[in-house]
Amino acid sequence: VTDVQPAGFSVVETAEISAPPAVVWKTLIVPSLWWSSEHTYSHDAKNLKLEAVAGGRWTETLPGGGVVHQTVVYINPPATLRLEGALGPMQAFGMAGHLTIQLAPDAAGTHVTFTYDAGGHMPGGFTGIAPVVDQVLGEQASRLKAAVEGGK
Repeated sequence: VTDVQPAGFSVVETAEISAPPAVVWKTLIVPSLWWSSEHTYSHDAKNLKLEAVAGGRWTETLPGGGVVHQTVVYINPPATLRLEGALGPMQAFGMAGHLTIQLAPDAAGTHVTFTYDAGGHMPGGFTGIAPVVDQVLGEQASRLKAAVEGGK
């Protein structure tokens, strides 16, 4: 957690992945390969889909319905993916969020940075939810690493 204010918060998580950015990108844009089923509404990450184009949506299929988790607002393969939308239970409140995932080449392969900034209104404020979001994003960064490196 890098910042918590009365009207929002920021969290940053990183991972070092032993593969070049182009390889990491191919896995990143298929969240069903690495996002935890535990952090989906359907409890099955196979129901996740990302349309990796500007204006594309990150969706989840549900029996008889579905969820739009976020919308792609910036995409620059294989370096940056920025999504807009409140994650998970925060979607039910007057909030906005931006998840920026940056991939940078380094000596180990790729340095990945997940940054999530959220703001707006949430009953009870953001002090309690910010560490939870940080933990969830940290888990997803680890899962992306494992999926790319074959240790999933």
